[in-house]
Amino acid sequence: MERRKPVDLGNRIQFIDVCDLGMFGRTGSYVLQEEQLTIIETSASPSIPYLLKGLHDLGIDPKDIQYIIVTHIHLDHAGGVGLLLQDCPKATVVVHPKGARHLAHPERLIEGARAVYGDKFDALYDPIVPVPEERIIVKADGETLTIGPDCTLQFYDTPGHANHHFSIYHPPSNGIFTGDTIGVYYAELKALGVDLYLASTSPNQFNPDAMKNSMERIREMGVDRIYFGHFGMSTDTVEVYRQIDYWLPRFVETARQVVQEGKGAEEISARLFQQVQQHLSERHVPVDHPVYSIIKLDTDVCGMGLAHYFAALQKKSAQ
Repeated sequence: MERRKPVDLGNRIQFIDVCDLGMFGRTGSYVLQEEQLTIIETSASPSIPYLLKGLHDLGIDPKDIQYIIVTHIHLDHAGGVGLLLQDCPKATVVVHPKGARHLAHPERLIEGARAVYGDKFDALYDPIVPVPEERIIVKADGETLTIGPDCTLQFYDTPGHANHHFSIYHPPSNGIFTGDTIGVYYAELKALGVDLYLASTSPNQFNPDAMKNSMERIREMGVDRIYFGHFGMSTDTVEVYRQIDYWLPRFVETARQVVQEGKGAEEISARLFQQVQQHLSERHVPVDHPVYSIIKLDTDVCGMGLAHYFAALQKKSAQ
């Protein structure tokens, strides 16, 4: 498929659309052009050729990459890191303390993804290459990493989407790389004058209270920019928080009602998609807009995460 060129976001940050799942506007990688060249997020292995071509467009030799940071170890953010390392001999992978062992020994990641995606797994995620333990460093809450004379990144533990999730504060832009912890940005709608940010409630560690607490922590930091894993940068941080404050409890309550009716993930997903579709229809987004394909994927995964969350609650209350 045709590629898009990297986008300059300012503050020595370049953004590459890595065409996760073969779709534009789905997942991106950030390149921090500092003294210590750094990449944040890799997506899955099928995205690595797009990432490498994006680096080539920027005149960057992968052999010069020093750090590859993954906000969390879900395969659409970190599944390709082991494969990418084969082209980045100097690079070290930076990950949350709870994610390191899964990068080195990805068997459980593979097992979990196969359970969700079945026969589609190989096309979506294969291969998942283990990361040598000596090429992994962990960053706990409050720790830092200096990658340039005026660029010391700071890491914040931000669970809710996953327990192995951190966000990365970037001082030169007063911005923060949030992975999925405060949702997904559908930047493709910007051309229509529509901003859409949805909570990401995927399995199997979703926790709404932790997600809200993580967002409050980020809100209190007063950042000017939010860099999403899906997809791109937003400077309207007030609107980000407002929409997640709206959609997160709405998603949870919808799932609660479905579970009470004795139904499961498919019905939750269908109702979430219907709600978002109605929201966009009221804002005159055409029914054939390509963004609906991405939203459908996301609400399907959100439904699975919410079903798992309520199943865990029921199991706990029964004990």
